[in-house]
Amino acid sequence: MKLLDKKTGGDLVKLLVFIVVTTLATGVLVATIGNLSLSSKKTYKAVFVDATGVVKGDDIRIAGVKVGSVQDVEIEDRTRALVTFDVDAATPVTESTTATIKYRNLVGQRYISLSKDVGSDEPLGEGNTIPVSKTSPALDLTVLFNGFKPLFQALSPADINQLSYEIVQVFQGEGGTLESLLANTASVTSTLAERDEVISSLIDNLNVVLDNLGDRDEELSQLILTFKTFVGGLKDDRDAILDSLDQISALSVQTADLVKGIRSPFVEDIKQLRRLTKNINRNKAELDRALQVLPIKLEKVGRTAIYGSFFNFYLCNFQGKIRFPGDLTVPVNYNTGTPRCDLG
Repeated sequence: MKLLDKKTGGDLVKLLVFIVVTTLATGVLVATIGNLSLSSKKTYKAVFVDATGVVKGDDIRIAGVKVGSVQDVEIEDRTRALVTFDVDAATPVTESTTATIKYRNLVGQRYISLSKDVGSDEPLGEGNTIPVSKTSPALDLTVLFNGFKPLFQALSPADINQLSYEIVQVFQGEGGTLESLLANTASVTSTLAERDEVISSLIDNLNVVLDNLGDRDEELSQLILTFKTFVGGLKDDRDAILDSLDQISALSVQTADLVKGIRSPFVEDIKQLRRLTKNINRNKAELDRALQVLPIKLEKVGRTAIYGSFFNFYLCNFQGKIRFPGDLTVPVNYNTGTPRCDLG
């Protein structure tokens, strides 16, 4: 029993040591990945005209070194952004400190760079605000790259990515020299030089188009004048046109009223027409036979009519039903026996 207690106690000590070491290692890992600092912090604010892309947790850097992080971003006066951030207590933030939003990468992540400008070296009180006059928003890449759009169309995606990165670095003051940018620009110009034949052909075709336009300047001028006259005529007749539209509207209303008045009889006619078509479809065999026999009957009638102006009709056979009270029905089939009927 004592041996079992000693073994259990040893295992318990090992387990405790393992838990302590694991906890410390996890804490160090979290602090390293999260760039956490146990030093005291000071909180400041900065007003920007545009803080697009800045979110809570973004870095606050001085000379590229992280000294704090963004704590909150909110709207101020409906036209500006108020960014609250903290920095290490040992970090000097003076009244002349400026804040600039910069791109961390081309994906769009930002960070705020603090730098010292010419002015007072008095420390900025904790909780105070860097005014908008000492802040700068991030470079608007949309406007910048739109200006380079014709150039980018002649580049491969890899060249565009590299040149874009170099442009951002140079414009943000982070490029060591302009050498890399000029190298990429030289690559661009080389690409354009390789396509000089295409560009020359384009310019020649454009010259032909302009020459044709120049040769037909009178027709073009006449077209513009005619169009101007047409627009002027529309302007002069706008009252008549508007009145005609009013009349068309009134006619539409009257037509709607007319259709509304005949709607019920029209619907009834359609119903009866549907019944007629059903009857025709049901008796189509009999109708077809009647149409086939009709020419023969008409021929016999015509042959009889050529001998005079009168027709003699004889009742040869009579068929029907007589219905008596009590739903009693008696069929009637009477042959008159007229001799003329036997003549066919």
